[in-house]
Amino acid sequence: MGFRHLLKSIFFTPTVKQGECAAGEVERLEDALLDPFDPFPEPVRIQITDVFDLHTISPRDVKLVVEEYLNEAKRAGFRSVRIIHGKGIGVQREMVRSILARTSFVLDWTDAPPEAGGLGATIVRLKV
Repeated sequence: MGFRHLLKSIFFTPTVKQGECAAGEVERLEDALLDPFDPFPEPVRIQITDVFDLHTISPRDVKLVVEEYLNEAKRAGFRSVRIIHGKGIGVQREMVRSILARTSFVLDWTDAPPEAGGLGATIVRLKV
């Protein structure tokens, strides 16, 4: 038995399905269903569009998320996308643009027109 499985056998509480526990038995059903050793067991697929807003993304996750978004946008056949990074002091804009510079299937990018976000968004053209 591997170390991870040993820890699971010692500390993991079996999952509880809705309606199977008495009131007060589990503080929150979500806590009962969460495996602390594998909190995200299955990836969640979401449908992408040609606009991606980074306002809800943690700065430490921007690189990974933008790279994945660009890959999915290319796979979906988008010729151009708009990445909304916000105006601020330009940290996320520079982070996004450094990712674009390293991405082989990005043709070019530019600031969005004022009606589409101006300095707070970048329009990216992709090779199809």
